Amino acid sequence: MIYLSLFFVAFASATLLPLGSEALLLYDVSQYGNAMLFWLVATLGNTLGAVLNYWLGLKGEVYLERKGYLGKAKMQSAHRHFEKWGGWVLLLSWMPVIGDPLTFAAGVLKYDLYRFLMIVAVAKGLRYAVIVLLSAGT
Repeated sequence: MIYLSLFFVAFASATLLPLGSEALLLYDVSQYGNAMLFWLVATLGNTLGAVLNYWLGLKGEVYLERKGYLGKAKMQSAHRHFEKWGGWVLLLSWMPVIGDPLTFAAGVLKYDLYRFLMIVAVAKGLRYAVIVLLSAGT
């Protein structure tokens, strides 16, 4: 149940909901040990939450265009920029406030899902690894 709770909190915190999972990860590691398993669960949950953002962006493009939030010219320009810098920009997907919209934008722009998964999993995994390692030093 502990792992499931961490998974769902990490998942939800990667969506556009204003949640954080770091405190729960630190608590779980300090109370129950097994940092590697908690790291894996948090990384998996957070990465899959980012995939949900990607999917919402992918499916929401038509809606956003219909409502006038996105124009064809604006989409083409954003697509060129994201293709040029997209992979590197997604390394910031772990950051509060800007990370979630980046994963959403990747879906809107139909960024390659395989690349998306690799980059986002690395970024989120490294963030949780740093948190776990720093907590071990205290």
